[in-house]
Amino acid sequence: MKKLLYQFDTDAIPSVFDSVVAYDGGADNVTQLGGITPKNCLPLVEGAIYTRAPKHKKNTAIFIGGSDLASGQELFTTVQNLFFSNFRVSIMLDSNGCNTTAAAGVALISNSIDVKGKTAVVLAGTGPVGQRAAVMLAMKGANVRLTSRQLERSEHSCELMDREFGVKLEPMVAADDNSIANALDNAQIVFGAGKSGIQLLRAEQWQNHPDLEVLADVGTGRIPGFEGIDMMDNNEERFGKRIFGGIGIGALKLKLHRACIARLFESNTLVIDAEEASLIAQSLV
Repeated sequence: MKKLLYQFDTDAIPSVFDSVVAYDGGADNVTQLGGITPKNCLPLVEGAIYTRAPKHKKNTAIFIGGSDLASGQELFTTVQNLFFSNFRVSIMLDSNGCNTTAAAGVALISNSIDVKGKTAVVLAGTGPVGQRAAVMLAMKGANVRLTSRQLERSEHSCELMDREFGVKLEPMVAADDNSIANALDNAQIVFGAGKSGIQLLRAEQWQNHPDLEVLADVGTGRIPGFEGIDMMDNNEERFGKRIFGGIGIGALKLKLHRACIARLFESNTLVIDAEEASLIAQSLV
């Protein structure tokens, strides 16, 4: 029986990237549907959960994608609420690659040092990847500072992650040299989750830092998020610190994304969000 993956994308045009990785992850057929919302998903979900016998339902799965995490999270919750008894299929949320990218970065960090009790700073933390990375680091026992250029945005993201995952994050500002230095004070870990091409740290801000042990930046643009690192870095040592660049993280992200897709077809009850993605990532490093 063919493994069918239905991609419910909250954007009008579904992601090509997600389609390619879905096939590489073992799906026999990927149906991409754009503009999916909580209001129009009911007949799609019913088509997925009613059409195959119980023993064959594991061969159908749903992937929630799109560029907006809030919309993806709402759709993810709505779809699960339509499941009942054994009328369900496995489902995965990865809006804007938030879970797989964050999980890959955090797995590499935690494989290089024990993060429990460490202070971790997530720069540009209010985006999808930053929010999820902060959650995953907190779940592993780190004390996490989530930063933004505006305190209100940081506070909002911290409150949101607390409601969704029950983790306590510290909101902070990282808008200029002084506020960045304050955010990095006595920190051992820094995770860069900014958009590609935007510099978050100058070289001297991290190279001479007395406490930083590990840096991970997901950016892959011509201008690195952290000046002085290379996006190919994969546990490279620079200035006495372990460094992970965007491509170094991206290699594990792709491996993880494919592994998650494969897992979806092992049963009809799997739910892959931040915590499950983090566990799978850790098993791959």
